[in-house]
Amino acid sequence: MTPAQLIARPLLCAVFLLAASVGHAEKADRNKPVNLEADRVTVDEIGKVHVFDGNVTLSQGTLIIRSDKLVVKQDAEGFQNGIATANSGKLARFRVKRDGKDEYIEGEGERIEYDAKTEITKFFNRAYVKSGLDEVRGQYIVFDGPNENYSVTSGPAGTVVPGRENRVHAVIQPKNKPAPEEATSGQPVRLQIAPSMSNPR
Repeated sequence: MTPAQLIARPLLCAVFLLAASVGHAEKADRNKPVNLEADRVTVDEIGKVHVFDGNVTLSQGTLIIRSDKLVVKQDAEGFQNGIATANSGKLARFRVKRDGKDEYIEGEGERIEYDAKTEITKFFNRAYVKSGLDEVRGQYIVFDGPNENYSVTSGPAGTVVPGRENRVHAVIQPKNKPAPEEATSGQPVRLQIAPSMSNPR
């Protein structure tokens, strides 16, 4: 196996699964080449650990991940998990187009973790995720891919921090917008939580 194959094999699985867990990623991306830029790459084939360090940019089709460090590990069962982190004062970011829709899912945080076994994605510190017109912001966001639900808290790792400045912020659009005559009938518009979210940057 060539050095390039050693690097690319875990990425082909891990990065696409990350995108798929947060929202239905464009299926065509799976067949696109993975392009990676980093200041340094370290491969531990025995320990199944791949480390990409320094100005990391990874793209595959519409999927783009930017971070200062990306670590991909594989456990004994063959499941992979990825951790993208940013240096102090910066954010790790990803962006991917939703399959069959003209909209993107975008997310950011000081750290983004993905577990392929559970298909759960976590965003830590200054976390933000947006899909279409829906958006959510907090210090900790957990997205459960199989169940298509999420939780957001104002403190790290699921804790709650008191104070108005720490409150979770979310904007959820109506799932089905009413017709013009319904909008003026005086009836309230019912908001429904969308199955996923993304970011407008």
